Amino acid sequence: MTPRLTPLAFALITPLTFFMSHAQADQPAGQAIDYAVDGEAFAGYLASAPDESRGTVLIVHDWDGLTDYERRRADMLAELGVDAFAIDLYGQGNRPVETDAKKAETARLYEDRERMRRLTLAGLEEARAQGAAGPVVIMGYCFGGAVVLELARSDAAGEMAGFATFHGGLTTPDGQGYRADTGPILVAHGGADGSISLDDVAALGRELEAAGTPYEIEIYSGAPHAFTVFGSERYQARADEKSWAAFLSLLDEAL
Repeated sequence: MTPRLTPLAFALITPLTFFMSHAQADQPAGQAIDYAVDGEAFAGYLASAPDESRGTVLIVHDWDGLTDYERRRADMLAELGVDAFAIDLYGQGNRPVETDAKKAETARLYEDRERMRRLTLAGLEEARAQGAAGPVVIMGYCFGGAVVLELARSDAAGEMAGFATFHGGLTTPDGQGYRADTGPILVAHGGADGSISLDDVAALGRELEAAGTPYEIEIYSGAPHAFTVFGSERYQARADEKSWAAFLSLLDEAL
């Protein structure tokens, strides 16, 4: 039987330790999954639990598109006994490099929320088709964190057992809101984030409290935007490790 995903499991596989030990690997441990949504081609990534899975984590990429960063996170989760599927919201082969191109891709989805939700749920459907098991928690980084909250506010929220956003966008569009019957939400935020302010965090907290939505907000002192991104100048191991431990606690509650 797969052990419970308690915070103690965190001690066995810290994010930075995993990254350093796998940095030289030629291939990720999981498998690339090509799939189609309404005739459009997409390229996801599936990492399956080696034994019986406790459930599934759906991973939403940041504004770079699906890269080795999300694949590494999926591999980490698989080693902890869950199936992980990293979805693709941009389309096969579309991995923008320049800042303007990244902004254009995210704007395309921010301006078409219905497409954002549809592609996310199509990723979940593909994960199920590939054998991903049990209840689902959805997590996302930066842009992906905003997508997570979009799902938490949608009619599809009931399909998810929990939600986690790491240094993600927190603003609620006009006409949207949260509900009390939504699964637990984890918000992991850097105190030194120059892109998403503490005022934004406080506003979200007020919304969730008023709605009666179960949530936890963690703020990590000195952590900048994108504090979980391995190898970058913004990476902060302390905040990454604490947010990962908080996420494992959410998985233990939700799965």
